[in-house]
Amino acid sequence: MKDYVATIVKNEKIADNVYSVTFSTEEEVPVRAGQFGNISVGGTHLLRRPIAICKKEGKEVTFCYQLKGEGTHKLREMKAGSVLNVLMPLGNGFYVEKTEKKVALVGGGVGVFPLISVLREYGNEKEISAYIGYRNKGAVCGVEEFEKANKFVAVTDDGSYGEKMNAVQAFEKDLQAGNRPDVVLACGPTPMLRALKALVERENLTCYVSLEERMGCGIGACLVCVCDTTNGKKARVCKDGPVFNANDVSL
Repeated sequence: MKDYVATIVKNEKIADNVYSVTFSTEEEVPVRAGQFGNISVGGTHLLRRPIAICKKEGKEVTFCYQLKGEGTHKLREMKAGSVLNVLMPLGNGFYVEKTEKKVALVGGGVGVFPLISVLREYGNEKEISAYIGYRNKGAVCGVEEFEKANKFVAVTDDGSYGEKMNAVQAFEKDLQAGNRPDVVLACGPTPMLRALKALVERENLTCYVSLEERMGCGIGACLVCVCDTTNGKKARVCKDGPVFNANDVSL
């Protein structure tokens, strides 16, 4: 973890209300799949914005973000050449065991972006199937990345792109057809993760989920991002996660 001085290379719209920003740093950032960065947008916005790292190519790191509050709107306005401070890499990220040959990725909403980093890190050595859900056709993005998977199923809530279903339903449909993975990696809205947890428990599958929470410091000091665990204790999403075994967290 280091506070990098990062220069924006490009900042562009990639879907409805979704943008991609690529930073260049003076030295290569040691990033692993599923980690995130805490981006300072400056001005009166004292708290940084925690955003998942989508991909890293040499000294360039790309984040994808959805416009929500003032901070992300300010980030959208920044042009190539703007310099920001980015604390990264943060979090534990996804790790696939050597014995886990078949990997299923299940993602929805902005949760699709950390899964791109998984595909980039493990795509050459694992058999990966990606089940990605979008709100509608206008929200579809990252297709060129997910098409690199051994299998890619894209669905939408309204059926305007792919079948009309969500990512968990798409995964379950393929699971019932006999495509059973060794491990499931997921990121998306809580209702999606809750439905996935119920499914993997029924099917006795190992599953890891990346949680999305509001954060302050990003390093475990402020306790803004705590979540409930199944043993009755609290966990810090930024420090202890954001990736957890689905059996260990309450959704």
